[in-house]
Amino acid sequence: MADALSLDGVTVRFPRRPEPVLRDVSFAIAPGEQVIVFAPSGAGKTTLLRCLTGVIPHSVLADVEGTVSVFGTKTSDATVAELSRHVNVLAQDPASALSLPDVEQELALPLENHGVDRRDMTGRIDSALAAVGGSALRRRQTGQLSGGEAQRVALAASLISRPEILLLDEPTSMLDSEGIASVREAIAGAVSQYRPAVILVEHRVDEFAGAGGLAGLPTRAIVLSDDGRIIDDGPTAAVLKAAAPALHAAGCWLPLESELFAVLGVAGGLDSTEVCESLRALGDQYVLDNASPRARGASLLEAHNLAVGRRGDRVLLEGVNLSVCAGEITAILGKNGTGKSSLLLTLAGLLAPAAGSVAGQRPGMIFQNPEHQFVAHSVRNEIAHGLRANSARITAASLARHRLNALSAQSPYRLSGGEKRRLSVAAMLAHERPVLLADEPTFGLDRRDAITTIQAFRDFAVAGRAVVLSTHDLRLVVTLADRVVLLADGAAIAEGPVLDVLGDAELLATAGVTLPPFVKWLLHNCNSLAEIRNISAGLESSVSPAHPR
Repeated sequence: MADALSLDGVTVRFPRRPEPVLRDVSFAIAPGEQVIVFAPSGAGKTTLLRCLTGVIPHSVLADVEGTVSVFGTKTSDATVAELSRHVNVLAQDPASALSLPDVEQELALPLENHGVDRRDMTGRIDSALAAVGGSALRRRQTGQLSGGEAQRVALAASLISRPEILLLDEPTSMLDSEGIASVREAIAGAVSQYRPAVILVEHRVDEFAGAGGLAGLPTRAIVLSDDGRIIDDGPTAAVLKAAAPALHAAGCWLPLESELFAVLGVAGGLDSTEVCESLRALGDQYVLDNASPRARGASLLEAHNLAVGRRGDRVLLEGVNLSVCAGEITAILGKNGTGKSSLLLTLAGLLAPAAGSVAGQRPGMIFQNPEHQFVAHSVRNEIAHGLRANSARITAASLARHRLNALSAQSPYRLSGGEKRRLSVAAMLAHERPVLLADEPTFGLDRRDAITTIQAFRDFAVAGRAVVLSTHDLRLVVTLADRVVLLADGAAIAEGPVLDVLGDAELLATAGVTLPPFVKWLLHNCNSLAEIRNISAGLESSVSPAHPR
């Protein structure tokens, strides 16, 4: 039987980008085989997937050497539409995959393209939505979905036609814990039912794997270096055991057990007494500046009895009272669709309040979708846009800090997902706004660039300003945030210090928020937020700094 996918000597170059994104990549995947790709941000993961769908070179301008084949057919000899008979992809930005006005039509389209009998469509649509925990979304307009809801629908659309090859580009990036569990079960169900070949690109590897740990990941791993070369390919457990320190240092996200082994040199994960003792010792060894919660400064932004409306007459949130103070970082938590993004947009003055008011100086805003904030034709000009004094110095420093030097002349729209996110963060941090609002600010970032962003946010707050961010990453919350706002049932059900809110099991259950094992361990074994942050600093210390590229 022919390989499902094969690449032979594939090198990909983009216009105005001096170095190739992929270099001499060769591998083959058998029908039904499952593969996970580990690589730092910008190493070519999304480019690889686009080559496999034929989007490169048919739709995206690029110079491609070597051959890419799908079931023996060269992608250069087949159209994207023809290749889609075999290949379905969940894109890194799920909203970009949605093209029709409502969810039902979106899921019917691939069935129509595959000639499925109309009488079978209703059942197939119901089954696909149920598999991803999205049954309640069937009658919704696609333009009114939250990021997490759009991700569920996009995954359902990628599974519904039962493809022979399934490409997953960060399928859990915007999902709450319930959504991740649904995605994990949906993909497992698809694999067991009709055995597609699967290539997975995923930063939230621990949450994707679930209770199975390493056994919950695809059985084969391919590792790409920072410059787009394959440096390892083999059984996932063996690759992670041999390469964990190098992968961690290069800024790749790893399963927790592999990360702890890479840093501590001790196997066994949190079930090991030696690992737990080593973690405590690590916290004693690394003392982070400003690890203790900062004193609340003057109020910079206030919401008074705020109601946020988004879907017709429906009010997503009401009765929100919030004081954003100088020196503080506040995290907004809640399930998909609870109104986190809408609350941030209202605080930013980009959505009118349904009731109540927002007072204070207008903040800066990092959008969930980076492209929604881009206004310039180059990376350098995007950062410089709106700057007055010291524009050249500030722009140069931002390009270096966020690894954007080599991309400075590129169009923001031609960047990878992680590069777009780095640019969106860099561009907003370049401005002297008193408050920064950030919607999923680490989405698409590798471990190295997430650490750079965390450090930049800390510096921003220490300088007497404030950050308000929404996220599903609870490890980020305990590492960075001082306070938490918890959303559920159309209201802010809690607001207070991070340890108080995350330590309240009843509140978390009401909000549908599940603590990942490492965060639960930190909360149960550390006596203070400073101790948690010092352990986090120790784990971060062995990641190579984000160097200009």
